[in-house]
Amino acid sequence: MSQGNVELVRRLYERFDETHQPVADMLAPDFAWNMSTFGGWPEDPVYHGADGMARFLATWLENFDEWELRPTGLVDAGDDVVVATVWQRARSKGSGATVDMTFAQVWTLRDGLAVRVEMYADPTQALKAVGLEE
Repeated sequence: MSQGNVELVRRLYERFDETHQPVADMLAPDFAWNMSTFGGWPEDPVYHGADGMARFLATWLENFDEWELRPTGLVDAGDDVVVATVWQRARSKGSGATVDMTFAQVWTLRDGLAVRVEMYADPTQALKAVGLEE
């Protein structure tokens, strides 16, 4: 298990929080953002590269104001995989309603860069996907 991988993912979130832009220098050239594991995502199932990540974020955030995102737990799952439990809150542009949710991301890393992230609406499913139980 590598604490370095957990720290890499932590830095990724910190840098993203500062800019709200993809941190291209922390992403491998073949990086993929996989939404097929999220369930019911109506757009593209996989977004490629930093440009793909930017496209995903634009789609995700187009209906929200005052968006906050924070990792609440990072678990080293071995084999260069880190599971992040993530909390987000945003205000709907249309209705003004607050959306408050927790989801998970499974990060795969290689040579100090993020290669893949898989999104899960249910953090328990993310842990199960990597062979861990809560």
